[in-house]
Amino acid sequence: MAKLNINGTVKDVSAEADTPLLWVIREHVGLTGTKYGCGIAQCGACSVHFNGEVQRSCQIPLGQITESDVIVTIEGLSENRSHPVQKAWATVDVPQCGYCQSGQIMAAAALLKKNPKPTDKDIDDAMTNICRCGTYQRIREAVHIAANGGTTGQGG
Repeated sequence: MAKLNINGTVKDVSAEADTPLLWVIREHVGLTGTKYGCGIAQCGACSVHFNGEVQRSCQIPLGQITESDVIVTIEGLSENRSHPVQKAWATVDVPQCGYCQSGQIMAAAALLKKNPKPTDKDIDDAMTNICRCGTYQRIREAVHIAANGGTTGQGG
């Protein structure tokens, strides 16, 4: 039995030590906002915050996680979609199919926590998640809006 701090709540989880965090979150905890995309840490659909850093949850085995580790999923980013990145995503209407968007939002939130006023290059360098629909321009615009407190206008 493992104890995991997910979205501020300690959860008891019974799974094999090599079970990826992604499957623990989805199948054992029941939070389905974190998506399976590729399973090899390339696409970013499974991105979560792990101890304050954006991480691909498909590559973190349960056995490497302790109760002191802090995991935040898309469901824990805000209770009512009020996080600035979530609001900016809605303002710009970023999602097309939407499948990758929880991972994109988690990556953007982590970027803005480290760099509150990113340039286009900063965004392009940090946002390595794949969007099959190609909404990268809207993603960049939404990150700028979130960085500007909800107003339009872009950085460098």
